Amino acid sequence: MVFSKEVEIGGKVLSIETGRYAKQSNGSVMVRYGDSMVLVTAVASTEAKEDQDFFPLSVEYKERSFAAGKFPGGFFKREGKPTEKEILSSRLIDRPIRPLFSDDYKNDTQIAAFVYSFDGENDTDVLAAVGASAALHISDIPFLEPIGQVRVGRVNGEFIVNPTNQQIEQSDMELVVGGTETSLLMVEGESKNISEEDLLNALRLAHDSIKKIVAVQHELRELTGKPKMVVQAKEFDPELLSDVNALAKEKFASIVATTLAKEERSQKNKELTEEVLEALKEKYPESEKDIKTILHDMEKDLMRKRILDEGKRLDGRTTTQIRPISIELGILPRTHGSALFTRGETQSLTTLTLGTKGDEQIIDGLTEEYKKRFILHYNFPPFSVGETGRYSGPGRREIGHGNLAERALKYIAPDEKAFPYIIRINSDILESNGSSSMATVCAGSLAMMDGGVPVQTPIAGIAMGLIKEGEQYAILSDILGNEDHLGDMDFKVAGSATGITAFQMDIKIQGISFEIMEKALAQAKDGRLHILSKMNEAITETRDSISKHAPTLLMTKISPDKIGTVIGQGGKVIQGLQKEYSVEIYIDEDGTVNIAGQNAEKARQAKEYIKLLTASPEIGKSYQGKVVKIADFGAFVEFMPGQQGLLHISQIDSSRVDKVGDFLKEGDIVQVKLLKIENGKFSLSRKALLENKTDKDKKEDSENQD
Repeated sequence: MVFSKEVEIGGKVLSIETGRYAKQSNGSVMVRYGDSMVLVTAVASTEAKEDQDFFPLSVEYKERSFAAGKFPGGFFKREGKPTEKEILSSRLIDRPIRPLFSDDYKNDTQIAAFVYSFDGENDTDVLAAVGASAALHISDIPFLEPIGQVRVGRVNGEFIVNPTNQQIEQSDMELVVGGTETSLLMVEGESKNISEEDLLNALRLAHDSIKKIVAVQHELRELTGKPKMVVQAKEFDPELLSDVNALAKEKFASIVATTLAKEERSQKNKELTEEVLEALKEKYPESEKDIKTILHDMEKDLMRKRILDEGKRLDGRTTTQIRPISIELGILPRTHGSALFTRGETQSLTTLTLGTKGDEQIIDGLTEEYKKRFILHYNFPPFSVGETGRYSGPGRREIGHGNLAERALKYIAPDEKAFPYIIRINSDILESNGSSSMATVCAGSLAMMDGGVPVQTPIAGIAMGLIKEGEQYAILSDILGNEDHLGDMDFKVAGSATGITAFQMDIKIQGISFEIMEKALAQAKDGRLHILSKMNEAITETRDSISKHAPTLLMTKISPDKIGTVIGQGGKVIQGLQKEYSVEIYIDEDGTVNIAGQNAEKARQAKEYIKLLTASPEIGKSYQGKVVKIADFGAFVEFMPGQQGLLHISQIDSSRVDKVGDFLKEGDIVQVKLLKIENGKFSLSRKALLENKTDKDKKEDSENQD
């Protein structure tokens, strides 16, 4: 039996239907908004694997080209590995639903979202998140409560819920917000230097729509919901708990209260764990995993209690203090710009590479193909946390962190007309103990300034944390890795001294209030301003020039009807120019010509040649030409690229010329003047220039005598 519910969101109908598709799943829904449709399924194993100590949730979001009436690119004409858009969309689904499963639920659970129709206007990522929640909510999977998710933009000062792709292009902010009926769970987005107040207003508007989406899911569950699985809470042997506490609690409290480096703290924890295991191995021979879990929870409780009661953190800082910052610029001699940014035990080595038009990244997907001229890549090698690991392609986390940093910095990248280079930022995390994506933002801003990119303003980023027990809470500035792992929130905010350019929030509990959000944003601003002051101590303005190792990039404009002249038949002209001058030439449809090369002089010569090639001959103007043919009556001279004129024997010299060969030979470079154009033929004169020169000399001699 088919059931469907509808609700109006952002002036359009959002419908959720179940009972027609994928009925063997634990839960499945088709979500429609406009003519965009996404099928979302939720499937879970009947029981958890033995001794499973983590929640194996996986989310897959797939865009099929047929949904937009397109063929996929590539030789095979079939979708392959996930695109960056699909990976980022999967994260948008995963992050808000993950906190809404019981801590004791460990069954394999998978969400699969397939885009089946795309109307070109309404993005399907937020629809997939709504579908994931609805599929889980109506299923027997123990999902605590449903969520809603919407996108918010602002055009001409007016907020828009679920804006179209065209409206997003005109918007000064774009944020995706996920939350429950009572609170927010996830925020992700970018903006053009907006205020904290503007962001909060957008979040409030988003939450109004989220409440409506949650309500319609409750209605759907009443119609078709299945009884939920019963999850058995894990209970530890009371005697084991007592023995572990007696052996370890005071010692753990001492470690938590001692200011130690990350490696030292880890070593102390390891030694204490081994000591407890050794002491209890005879009495509890099969309880090693339980003992480790009890010790982990003990550390978590002690750390959180110390922060809430004393305002002291693991490294001794107060809740608002920022770790020490050091900055080094220009440390890599052959890159186009570089910065080493270190904050506490987190370090990013970031480089700038300036490229040419051919280096643009082409993005193909459900929407029309487009190109990116600002690219940021983030890498997190295993040695950054003192571990070994496999080196392969970037993981979902690396792509997500890189996207956040790219969003933060692309706002300050100069306009292409003012700075026509393609910009690539590469961040390698060399050390990590919290907030490496925000270190990337800081290092990326510094690398661009070091490389001479005329940025609008420096940008800094900071990660905020939260410890919350009941009504008591503490907001933490510049969180450590353990504070992220053992805390309740990871809220990253990037921006300038005057506004916000990117943000990302993840909550590990069932949401937070707007009061906490407002205080976190205010505290984040104070921290951001502190970091910007440290960055300004290292460099206050962009360098005057780009690196000598960057390509020379020149630009000129030609009439669009002259493009064919520059390209030539079969591309012969443009290929010849590129080979002769060792340059790359790119021509836009509007006649903009970009010339790139390592040799600045050759690039300049190529530009001048193109200007001559596309210019119209002017009577009375002098040209430097090349003799291409000798005849009895004169010489033919190529005075402009592809343009030849006759230099008549009477116009070769101011004295009488009996034989052309006495004055000129093929290959000679001569200066000539265009006398007239008649029936498409050009008459040239060398004599006129010589006579002008003689008259000038006579005048100078006369002035000298006077």
